[in-house]
Amino acid sequence: MENIIIEDIKKITSEIKGIISVLEGSTVLVTGGSGFIGGYFLDVISFLNETHFDKKCKIICLDNLIVGDSKRIAALAYKKYLEFINHDISKPFFYEGQIDYIIHAASIASPTFYRQYPLETIDANVLGTRHLLQLALEKKLKSFLFMSSSEVYGDPTPENIPTPENYRGNVSFTGSRACYDESKRLGETICMAFYEKHGIPVKVARPFNFYGPGLRIDDKRVISDLINNVLHNEPITLYSNGSDTRTFCYISDAITGLFKILLSNFNGEAFNIGNDNQAEVSILELAKIIQEISGNSSQIIHKKSADKNYLKDNPHRRAPDLSKIRKFLQYQPTIDLKTGLQKSIEWYKHNYNLCS
Repeated sequence: MENIIIEDIKKITSEIKGIISVLEGSTVLVTGGSGFIGGYFLDVISFLNETHFDKKCKIICLDNLIVGDSKRIAALAYKKYLEFINHDISKPFFYEGQIDYIIHAASIASPTFYRQYPLETIDANVLGTRHLLQLALEKKLKSFLFMSSSEVYGDPTPENIPTPENYRGNVSFTGSRACYDESKRLGETICMAFYEKHGIPVKVARPFNFYGPGLRIDDKRVISDLINNVLHNEPITLYSNGSDTRTFCYISDAITGLFKILLSNFNGEAFNIGNDNQAEVSILELAKIIQEISGNSSQIIHKKSADKNYLKDNPHRRAPDLSKIRKFLQYQPTIDLKTGLQKSIEWYKHNYNLCS
C-alpha cells in the first residue's frame, strides 16, 4: 500500500473513530473491492483490524475483476480476515456464515467503459442489487450501503444547481449514458422497495465526482485522463470546448462520508456526497490547474473524440447540495482541489513509475 494511500487511510480513521466500534468482530461484505471506492473500504477496514480492533472484522470481497485493479486485493490477500470470492454479482450469491454489513460498490462507473459494457453495467446495478438485498433479508443485516451516483440527476436545470436529494432528475432514458444512469435509478428503487416491504436497513449514497489515488490512470474519466497526459509529456487533450463545470471530491473525504452513511441510523434515505467548499471549475480550468501543479508546459489542445457518443447526454454542470449530509451526519470535506490533485499526481508518478 503506497504512502499516500496510507496517509489517506489514517485521516479517514481519525475522522470516523467515534463510530467504528460497531465494526469490531462483525462481518462486512464488499462488492467491487478491486475498484476505486471498494478498494478503499478494504484498506480502511484492514487498517482498523491492525490498529484498533482486538476482535478482527471479517471482510468478504466479491469481484469479477472486469474493470478493477487486482493489485488492491492482492496486497491484502495474505490477511486471514479477508476472503476473496471471484463472482459476477449479476448472478445470485449464497453465503453460509453471518453477514452484518453489505457495501455494494460493484459497478462500471467510467462512461467510456460502461458504454463498452452496457448490459454488464445494467446487470451489476439492477440484478446485483436485487440479489444482495435478498441476501440481506436472509442475514438480518445491520446496514446496507448502495453506491448510487450523482448521474441519477442527469443534466440538472440551472435552478436545481446545487442539486438537492429531492430533485427528480433530467435524464435521457435511451441515450448512451442511460445504461448507467437509469440502472442506478432503478437500483435505488429496488433498495427502497426492500426497505419499505422488509425493513432492510438500506442507505443510498450519491457520489459527485470522486477522484484520487487508486483510480486507474486509464480509467478514462477526466482527472485521470489529464494527469495521464501530463505525466507522459503529451498534449493536454480536451474532447470538448472545456466549458462544462464540475465539483470534485478527494477520496479521503468521500470514504469518510460513506462510512458515516453506512454506520448511521438513517435507513431508507439517500445522501449526496461530494465537496461544496469550492466553486464549480470548468474542465478547461481543471486542465490549467493540473498543468500548473505538474510543472508541465504541454500545450492544451481541443480535438474531437473518436468515440461518437463521448459527449452525448453529458451533464453541463454538476454540483451537490450537501445540506442534508452536513446536518444529519456532520460531514465536512476538508481537502481542496489543488491539494487533492497534488496528492493524486504524486501517487500516479509512484504507482505507474512516471515522471513529468
